[in-house]
Amino acid sequence: MPQFSDDLFLGTAVAYQGTDAYPNNTTFTGSIATTTLTVTAMLSGDPIVLGMFIDSSTSLTNGTYITAFGTGTGGIGTYTVSASQTVASSTIVGSGNALLQNPSPMDVGVGPVGRLYIWDVVPQAKLTTNIVAAVITTATTLTLAAGAGVKSATTTSGATVLQLDCPRAVSTTTGAGSPTTVNITVSGYDYYGQAMSEVIATGTVASTTVSGKKAFYQISSVVSSGASVVTVAVGTTDILGLPLRVIDKGYITRAGWDSTLAEDAGTMTVAATLTATTTTGDVRGTYLPSTAADGVRRLVMGIALPAIAAGPNATRVGAFGVTQA
Repeated sequence: MPQFSDDLFLGTAVAYQGTDAYPNNTTFTGSIATTTLTVTAMLSGDPIVLGMFIDSSTSLTNGTYITAFGTGTGGIGTYTVSASQTVASSTIVGSGNALLQNPSPMDVGVGPVGRLYIWDVVPQAKLTTNIVAAVITTATTLTLAAGAGVKSATTTSGATVLQLDCPRAVSTTTGAGSPTTVNITVSGYDYYGQAMSEVIATGTVASTTVSGKKAFYQISSVVSSGASVVTVAVGTTDILGLPLRVIDKGYITRAGWDSTLAEDAGTMTVAATLTATTTTGDVRGTYLPSTAADGVRRLVMGIALPAIAAGPNATRVGAFGVTQA
């Protein structure tokens, strides 16, 4: 008998790579003043997430939803809501988003996949001003601006967002002058619709670009911690978000870039595996090609999937990483 892989005789492995989900619901105590929701107690259910619709037995405006994190990132704290109103402290119910579960059968997922996933993407050129154009950050909430490679979109929950051409990290760029350090909080969603947020410190060096670590697909808000004195722009980077969790560089079978046979000498950052926060890395990992994306260069990467990512014993964490934050 020929000495080939068992796959030739046993047939294709069962591929459990779908994005099964369940509704996200929560109950908490909160009040609203203009567009600021203040949560004082979490009563039951899941964490509060971006895009979540909220309602109560009091006079809360119909269709109100969470648009941005303030001091709260899922629990007690402040949030920005879509409609200005005044609501006294009461019990509020939030619902409407979906949380990823363990991988489901192929018909509802990202497949087809066996034990090797072929990632094929042609990213647009990065631009440092295509999310928030250069502005003086005296305002807390910055105005989103859809530049090249970015388009306006509406999520299934009704939130208006900026959608990138593919999942990628974002950056902040300071203008000329003497900047003071401010924290820029970027909030939005990943490729699978999971809410996420990242804090990027601008630093004190003028005309400097600071790249984030997380790969966003949709941006719902950009908030500054204070006035930066100089202008600050927010845009895209060439740091691309992987479609599946990679915890070791050895799982990358090949990275091809710009139609060449030689292996690309890019920079691979493996997935962050600890509990996600606004300062941790991407939950699936990222890749920075060796040369700049231009809307023509193609990345073709082979990703070997371990049993925890594909097959009957696969888990959500094994396939898609820890829960976003």
